[in-house]
Amino acid sequence: MLDFRLESWAAIAPGLESSEDWKRWLQQPEAIDAPLGEIPLAGIPAMLRRRFSTLGKYVMGAVLPLVDGVTSIPSIFASRHGETELSFALLEGIARDEPMSPTRFSLGVHNAISGLYSIVRKDTSAVTAIAAMEGLVLQALFEALGQLQSSDRVLCVIYEMPLAGFYSDHTTAEDEPFPYAIAMVLGNEDGAAYRLEQTGPGTLAEPSQPGQLHTEALGLLRLLSGMSDEIVFPGPQTSWRIARVEA
Repeated sequence: MLDFRLESWAAIAPGLESSEDWKRWLQQPEAIDAPLGEIPLAGIPAMLRRRFSTLGKYVMGAVLPLVDGVTSIPSIFASRHGETELSFALLEGIARDEPMSPTRFSLGVHNAISGLYSIVRKDTSAVTAIAAMEGLVLQALFEALGQLQSSDRVLCVIYEMPLAGFYSDHTTAEDEPFPYAIAMVLGNEDGAAYRLEQTGPGTLAEPSQPGQLHTEALGLLRLLSGMSDEIVFPGPQTSWRIARVEA
């Protein structure tokens, strides 16, 4: 059993930026096919801003307001697939026997976004990049709460976008239908109190519905927005629950 506090959170998807936007959408989720739109990154120098992919811009759009005025904070960046758009473009180039750009390769690795974040912030705090095909949200929270044992607060970011190119022909209901980024500042002292605990025997997770966010991401957003008091992460052997508790 682990107790922690949620200091602040933000999430971005096409047409959804404020907590009120998310509450309205969560009350009646529907397919999102709006254009990606422009994510303002005015505080980032233009030369560095050009290095951010679409997914990276979504991440920074969610993260930067939360850490404004914070000198340093350890962080966890979690994504199932990462920069698939750029990775696929690099693979296409290899198939055509084209030389690989070292710059493009460095921006396509799984920790590229977190690396750019640390450069933008000039923050030398520990940065952890996580990839997990199953239980991404839970694995990210495990890492965040583990780091809270030695830190007062930690930034946790979960992000994803639809698979690109060739991979889109092999997607399932478990693959995300639109890009999103969820950022949270978790701590030990300030904010709403929550508890992570192991529950009864494990069960298989319900599959996501086509056109909807992964079940875990939806549950997390409902918890963050105050539309539910708990989220259960079912598994084949055991289940975990995060619930809001009285301070």
